[in-house]
Amino acid sequence: MTLAHAADIAFAAAAPPGGAGGLAAYASTLLPFAAMAAIFYFIVLRPQQRQKAERERMLGALKRGDRVVTSSGLHGTVTGLDKNTVTLRVADQVKLEFDRSAIGRVVEVMSEKDA
Repeated sequence: MTLAHAADIAFAAAAPPGGAGGLAAYASTLLPFAAMAAIFYFIVLRPQQRQKAERERMLGALKRGDRVVTSSGLHGTVTGLDKNTVTLRVADQVKLEFDRSAIGRVVEVMSEKDA
C-alpha cells in the first residue's frame, strides 16, 4: 500500500465537507420516526385511554334501579351491587348475577312526556 493509497482511504472515511455529519444526520433520520410515534399516540392510544376511563366512570356510577344492557345483549334493572358483581332483574321473579365488567351500557329511560 502506498502513501497515496492510504491518503485516499483516510479521505474517504472522513466526514463530508460542510459539517453535514454528526447530530444533524441523526436528527434528520429520527424526525420521521418521532412524527409517526406522535401520530400513533394521538390517533390510537389517547382515544383508547379516554374510552377506558369513561367506561370505568360508568361502571363506578352504577346504582340500584339503573336500566342496563350487558355485553351479551341482555336487558335488565340493577337490583343489587357488590364490589365485583351486579344483580339484575330481567323479569318478574328472575334475578341474574353478572360481573361488573359484563355491563355494556346504561340505558336512558324515556319518560312518557319524552315519547
